[in-house]
Amino acid sequence: MRVFLQAIFGQLLFTLYIYLRGRAVLPKRRRWRLLYTLFFAAEWALYFFGYFTHSELPDSVMVPILMICGTWYIASIYLVTGLLFFDLCRWIYRRRPGWFPAWIAANALQLRRGAYLLLALFTVGLMIQGYHNVEDPRVKHVRITIPKSTPGRDSLKVVLMTDTHFGESIGKRNAQRFVALSNAEQPDMVVIAGDVIDYELRIAAREHIEEDLRQLRAPLGVYITLGNHEYRANRIAKQRWLRRTGGTLLIDSVVQPDSTFTLIGRDDYTNRHRAALSQLMRGVDTSRPVIVADHQPKFREVVMNGADLGLFGHTHAGQIWPFSWIIKLAYKHTYGYFREGPAQFYISSGIGCAGPPYRIGTRSELVVLHIRFEKPANPGQ
Repeated sequence: MRVFLQAIFGQLLFTLYIYLRGRAVLPKRRRWRLLYTLFFAAEWALYFFGYFTHSELPDSVMVPILMICGTWYIASIYLVTGLLFFDLCRWIYRRRPGWFPAWIAANALQLRRGAYLLLALFTVGLMIQGYHNVEDPRVKHVRITIPKSTPGRDSLKVVLMTDTHFGESIGKRNAQRFVALSNAEQPDMVVIAGDVIDYELRIAAREHIEEDLRQLRAPLGVYITLGNHEYRANRIAKQRWLRRTGGTLLIDSVVQPDSTFTLIGRDDYTNRHRAALSQLMRGVDTSRPVIVADHQPKFREVVMNGADLGLFGHTHAGQIWPFSWIIKLAYKHTYGYFREGPAQFYISSGIGCAGPPYRIGTRSELVVLHIRFEKPANPGQ
């Protein structure tokens, strides 16, 4: 499975490094070393058991394996980072012992044990906070003004929900939480911008999450676009399931929720044969506001074709540090509000998560867009 393949370096290299560094500071008692070794052996065995038998295992067994191994993989990133820092300090000490107080040499083993214990406790705290960042999404309010007046409407309240990733980690309880948060905002319209399903459809279908999504309330409707995860498995079945949620599935579609603005829902960029935005906007009245909902932040077409607002997800704002730094190399904009020329954009960090349910340095969010339509102060603009 993809999660296992991504974690293989953590399971093989990170875990071995943590094991060797921790074993070096253990008491010499055989019992301590045996228990310590058994812990790491059990984790390795669980990982490879899941990897080689995942197609035969029931979800009741496989999901806990994914959770345990995924949790350890993420924790190992921070344990290895801390241990590398300690090794750097030791390397500097060996070459420049005069830079350090004499009592460090006399208490080296005790200091290493204390440092490793503090690192372990810090990592546990980090993981608890990371889990909270997923389980308790914040509601983020964003105010946007589009310089176009449209008869019959001066404002629009939109809930933007992206990257729910319903599956092994994000389930029915989360779905009910997402729906409650959205309904509490009383939006005019809800946009679910892709990656509704994490990988396989069967878990969301078995839990009947579509019944929860049907409870979303918005007088102008609920609109859904595809994400890259909708293309990973069961593509046709996923589209059928999405239509059963009660929302309107937009795949290179142009709709008018009412007569005052236009909403364009794009197919995901994974489909390289998707329609060009210029083709979709033929015949669209651009004197009135035009909103484009897409999953991956490909915003150049929005600027080039004169749309007013682009809504995206996909990046998760990196989800896990240090990937939040790495993803900035792949995208010009990775999170939040920005504008290019007259066009405005919002990239959400997503309300769910991919893989194990942790966010380090990021937060799951439901975005509430308070959009105002105003005649520009300068008629020439």
